[in-house]
Amino acid sequence: MTPGTPIAETAPHGLSRRHWLQAGAVVLLLGPLQIARGATILAVRVWPAPDYSRVTLESDEPLKARSFFVADPPRLAVDIEGIDLSAELRELVAKVRADDPNIAGIRVGQNAPSVVRLVVDLKHPAEPQVFNLPPVAAYRHRLVFDLYPKQPPDPLLALLEARQREKAPPAPPVTAPAETAATAATDPLGELLARQGHVPAVPNEATRSAPAASGSGASSRRYPEAKPEPGPVTPLFGAIEPQNKLAINRKSYKSVLEEPTERLIIVALDPGHGGEDPGAIGPNGTREKDVVLRIAERLRARIDATTLKGNPMRAFLTRDADYFVPLHMRVQKARRVQADLFVSIHADAFYTPQARGASVFALSQGAASSAAARWMASQENRADQIGGVNIATQDVHLKRALFDMSTTAQIKDSLTLGNAMLREIGQVGRLHKASVEQAGFAVLKAPDIPSVLVETAFISNPEEEARLRTDAYQEALADALMRGIRAYFARNPPLARSRTL
Repeated sequence: MTPGTPIAETAPHGLSRRHWLQAGAVVLLLGPLQIARGATILAVRVWPAPDYSRVTLESDEPLKARSFFVADPPRLAVDIEGIDLSAELRELVAKVRADDPNIAGIRVGQNAPSVVRLVVDLKHPAEPQVFNLPPVAAYRHRLVFDLYPKQPPDPLLALLEARQREKAPPAPPVTAPAETAATAATDPLGELLARQGHVPAVPNEATRSAPAASGSGASSRRYPEAKPEPGPVTPLFGAIEPQNKLAINRKSYKSVLEEPTERLIIVALDPGHGGEDPGAIGPNGTREKDVVLRIAERLRARIDATTLKGNPMRAFLTRDADYFVPLHMRVQKARRVQADLFVSIHADAFYTPQARGASVFALSQGAASSAAARWMASQENRADQIGGVNIATQDVHLKRALFDMSTTAQIKDSLTLGNAMLREIGQVGRLHKASVEQAGFAVLKAPDIPSVLVETAFISNPEEEARLRTDAYQEALADALMRGIRAYFARNPPLARSRTL
């Protein structure tokens, strides 16, 4: 460039000096990381639950990750490429709760330039899944770690063990040997239970202190009539079949309420949504997943306190905290505990705030009973997309078989249950429809369990949203649902099931 030549004439692409100065100012403001960067971490979340714990990284662009699992001690390592350590990633360390059933802790560090390594330390052996989810609803791109325990908890066994603890007799008072016979003679209930083999004979203090090889002699047991017999002891409430056997032993269709033996009557309660899936959100920010969980907990307390002709009822929740359960897993969990009923609890929403009232839905094998029912089913069936399901691990054939096995008898019983509930709900609030609607709800497709979905109110209606938040309305709804369940069993007693521990 010769002296006196204007800069504008030598600037490439015809840019003036002013344009170059402005571009340089932008470079200084942004900095090198913003000019040549990869994805940005927008949020991190940890969802602990007994079924599995989930770690979610949300970003503005898809994250590329490589993972490997180390068995001893159990831990999952994930290398995320194209990012640098950020304050959002460091937050993961503090988000792990001490009572997380699966995660002991998370470590994060810059493993290499533009590579961040996350190490998830586990409390026991696990079967981890690492997968990406595309943007949906309010979420951007998500990288998800699902950490399933290698030995998953058995919900049916937990119910039965809890019942056994309730039935265990209190520790007998310490009595002198001379008083034992008289005490036993005045305890006819104890003698009856002992004769039936339901309560083990309880030794008195003298027997407990005697050597094991004391030889023969007069029995000093509190219940002398109880004779130990070889072989397994039949549980009080009947037996549970192994997890892979869910067939109903109908015993010539004889009702369990007509039988002299006790067994648990199990009602599966399914609080909708959860975890990554908030469900519908009211105009004042009330989240469906929170409201329906509280209603389910109130209903559980009522069910657990109820006995039908000597047979105790117990509620089983498909989720008992804020975490996501895929739709098909909700059905499988209900079948795993051999539930007698399945009640999915939701709060409705619509585009306009004028819609109001509660509804009850059952499954339809064909077309939906109305356009509104079809729309509602499509909305609820989107839960897996929002909550996040690892498509690669789904057994397509199993899922299709499960969802195609619904029987005419199941739908008929579901309609009977729905009508009983609808009558009771109408006593505490307004109904959106006076009859049970039908549509293809994925969560209602258990082939052997009468199943209904209850939309408790329209959370999109400001007035009904306010009612849903109150303890009084939640209690009233739980009472109405309990009355509906009792009314159903009064006319349709549960069939006998064989349940062996």
